[in-house]
Formats: sequence, structure tokens, C-alpha cells
Amino acid sequence: MRTLETLQFDNTFARLPEVFYAKVTPTPLKSPFLVAFNPDAAALLDLDPEEARRPEFAGCLAGHYLPPGSEPLAMVYAGHQFGAYVSRLGDGRAILLGEVRNSRGEKWDLHLKGAGLTPFSRDDDGRAVLRSCIREYLCGEAMHGLGIPTTRALCVVGSEEEVLREQVETGATLLRLAPSHVRFGHFEFFYWRRQFDHLKTLADYVLAQHFPELVGRPDSYARFYHEAAVRTARLIAEWQAVGFAHGVMNSDNMSVLGMTLDYGPFGFLDAYDPAFICNHSDHQGRYAFHNQPDIGYFNLRCLAQALTPLAPDEAIKAGLDAYEAVCADAGERRRLYQRLPRPLRLQAGAGGTERDDQRLFRGSGSLRQVGRAVQGASLGRGTPRRRGSRDRAGGADEAGQSQIRAPKLPRPHGHPDGDGAEKLFRDRASPPAAARPLCRAARDGPLRRPAPGLGQTPHRELLLISPLAKQKGTAAGLAFPNARR
Repeated sequence: MRTLETLQFDNTFARLPEVFYAKVTPTPLKSPFLVAFNPDAAALLDLDPEEARRPEFAGCLAGHYLPPGSEPLAMVYAGHQFGAYVSRLGDGRAILLGEVRNSRGEKWDLHLKGAGLTPFSRDDDGRAVLRSCIREYLCGEAMHGLGIPTTRALCVVGSEEEVLREQVETGATLLRLAPSHVRFGHFEFFYWRRQFDHLKTLADYVLAQHFPELVGRPDSYARFYHEAAVRTARLIAEWQAVGFAHGVMNSDNMSVLGMTLDYGPFGFLDAYDPAFICNHSDHQGRYAFHNQPDIGYFNLRCLAQALTPLAPDEAIKAGLDAYEAVCADAGERRRLYQRLPRPLRLQAGAGGTERDDQRLFRGSGSLRQVGRAVQGASLGRGTPRRRGSRDRAGGADEAGQSQIRAPKLPRPHGHPDGDGAEKLFRDRASPPAAARPLCRAARDGPLRRPAPGLGQTPHRELLLISPLAKQKGTAAGLAFPNARR
């Protein structure tokens, strides 16, 4: 087991050119103290749990000291926030202390949330509050326990420092662990700035660190995108299966490794409510629970656009099709369904045997049935609430169909199709089961070269087509997710 002084740092991201980050130093918190420590997460670093008893442990993870071998930096990236492209985001209140390699050869980012101001803080103060750190600590471990890919939390450190949010709260830090914090938005940053050499450097870095089996293949970038699409589809399927609402699925909050990243205004369904909105600032319901599969596709389209200088159109379309295929795969739905306890499976309408499972999954509304069963169980009874009752995000008609108004989704600056992205959420009222395929297409046509200047016409544009724009196909499993507390 290792101490703080002997952690085996291997800071691969810090060896990239400085255009990818800014070197920073954490800002110390006042009078830090340890709130929570996770021995299971410590084992990922080969860190001796007894280190948490040292008086200097809390100070080290509150910015007073730096572990030997660390190279703190703030990553730069961009992203689509609520559908609109923001050209520079980056780590505004989190600092990558470094990367630690354990005895099994696994490498883990040490990402300190609440570490103070960085060049990307914008109007923020660079701090996190104790309340949000505890929420992320607990939810990350809960998601890990559910078998869902996620960041982990090593510890929470509290302080006497006051932080102003909607009210005065207590400042804190959280050290989270992940194999990588590279996001969709990293690629968008260099694509929209027309820095295609840096885009390729980033893609090569991700391949070398996380997809070494793809290095040297002629289709390596296309295969990487395909893998990111499949992992994202499976991740969101897992979210829908347990009733998890992320709340802020901006493209800068999406991991290229398909893991849950950036716990902010998340929530879980207490009862099956497809229009559940956990983010109080999401006034139009863009990130409502039932929209998450569509938002996953939207974000993958943003990543696809960013990778078009590296991969041909056909390969990008194949990756998007792979996302859709996983969402529509009956076997995937069955796998999620079979994770439920047998009493819930019985309530969902199956007898609990393999034959009954197959019978249930032949129906296009199968996951809706599962959701109703879980809802009834979460309310302590076998029958769900009335479908025509009011939901929390808006009204419902007599058939229980959501009446959420479609949010307006701006295209990135310079997009030739104007407001065409609104098609993604046009007519969001829940249609009959047979009309809910995750049906998408990419527009055929010649390549578009970037116009001079930043953020202008992109290299190639992909066009989304609404699920309701094509009334064909069978219902995708994720259209009717099951949920549990």
C-alpha cells in the first residue's frame, strides 16, 4: 500500500501541448477537515486507508499541499449547453491534480472539485459547496453499486469557508476518480476553432490511453467513435433502467468512455414519471427523464461533427446507427429487465420464467409495463397512479400523454440549416408505442470546408431527423424506461 508521498503518478495529459490545458494551483480552503473517506476508492490507487487519519490528509486535498509527482492543471473544452454552442468552457472549479497508476496498471485521474479559480471559471468562484459534494459522493457510489459506469469519489473535505450560492453555504472539495475526464466538448473545442492538428493529437491520445487495440488501424477514428456511441447508448439505458435523471446533459458533461460524469442537479424517480425534471433551471424540459435517449443522440451528433476531419461520412453515420441499434435492441431491454427483482418482474406482467420474459418483450410497450410495475412498487402498492394525472413538468391529456412544449434548440453559429435542430424535440407529446422509434438519419451531400474565422461553417454537417418525423419502425426500448427508487 502507498502513502500520499509515494503515489505512482503518470501524468499523461500533462505531457500534451499546453494548448490543451492551463497550469494552475489549487486555492486552499480555510480550516479544512475530513468529512468522508472511501476505502474502496482508495484501493483503486493502492492508497493505504490509514492515510486518511493523518492530520495533513485533509489539507492536502483542500489545496494546502500538493502530493509529490502531481502536476495540477485545468482542462480546456467547449460544448453545447442547452443546445447552444459555447466556444470555451473548461474546468472552472475543478483541477486535475494528476494521474495515478496502480499495481494492476490501471490509471486514475485525481480530479479535485472545488479547488478554486482557474482561467476557465468565468463568473464562478471556483468553489464547491458541502451539500453538492456529499450528493456527488453518495450518488457516485450508489451508481457504482448498481453496476453503472461512473466516476468515483475518494473523499470529501469540508471547511469553515463561506460560499455564496442561492444562500450562504459551506465550501468543500471532493476528489473524484475516473480513468479519464476527456469529454465530447474537448473535441468540439478544437474542431470549431479549425485546429485540426490538435484535434488529431487529442484523438491519438485517447486511442493510445484507452483504446490501444485500435491504434494503427486505418479506421481507428471511426472505430473509436463507434465505441463511444455504443458505450453512451448502454450508459443511458442503465440510467433509464434505474430511474436516474442526469439533469444537465450538455455535451461537455459527456464522457468519451461512456461513464456518468458531473453530478449536478441529478435526481431519481420516486414514481414512474417520464416527464420528470430534476434541474430547476431547465424551464422547457430539455433534459427531462424521457428525453435522455434523444439528448444522448444529439450529443453524439455533436461529437460526430467534431470528428468529421478524421473520419469519413459513412463511418460517422455507422456510429450513429450503432447508438440507435443498441437503443432498439430487444436483448438489451431484456438484460435491463432481468436486473429487476422477481416480484417486480411479476408485476410487470411476466411469470418470471424465460418464456414469459420473451413473451413480454415481444410487445413494443414492454418497458412501459416494467415502468408501471416499478412505479407501483415504489409507492408501496401494485397499481400505478392514474395515467391522466398531472405530471410535474406540465399537464397530461386524458391518455396520460405529456404536454411539454418543445424547447427551441439553436444550431451552432454558422449552421446552414438555421433552426433545423428544433426537429429533435418537435411534438414532444408521447405518441403511441409504435410511433416512438429512435429514428435518425444523416444528410448526404458534399463535404463542407470551414470558412475563414472561428466558429464558422463546419467541416461537414449532419442533420438530425425527429423520431416523429418518420412514422415507421418498432418502438425503441428506451422510449419507455422502467424506473425504481
